[in-house]
Amino acid sequence: SPTSLLMGMGLGADVALITDGRFSGATRGLSVGHISPEAAEGGLIGLLKDGDKIEIDVDAYTIHANLSEEEITKRKKEFVLPQKEVPSRWLRMYQKLVSNASKGAVLDME
Repeated sequence: SPTSLLMGMGLGADVALITDGRFSGATRGLSVGHISPEAAEGGLIGLLKDGDKIEIDVDAYTIHANLSEEEITKRKKEFVLPQKEVPSRWLRMYQKLVSNASKGAVLDME
């Protein structure tokens, strides 16, 4: 798993895993999943770059990217959502209809 890899590299105490995805098993170290809004919906997580400083306050349940509003606006203008071909008709339909994790990741038929 990605968290085991971080631990194996000796980075477990220095690096956190932050994702808009879910975890499919045990995690080790500081891991935050289900970040919302997701990158696919234009969420800030999709605008982050290597080297960006992110503050995680576990006690306060907060995460903060140390980016100015100007930098966020600039990155939003430059952002292009990566397109990946989804070969299955059912997965394409699911991709179009599923809500994000903050709304339960359920199908939105409206």
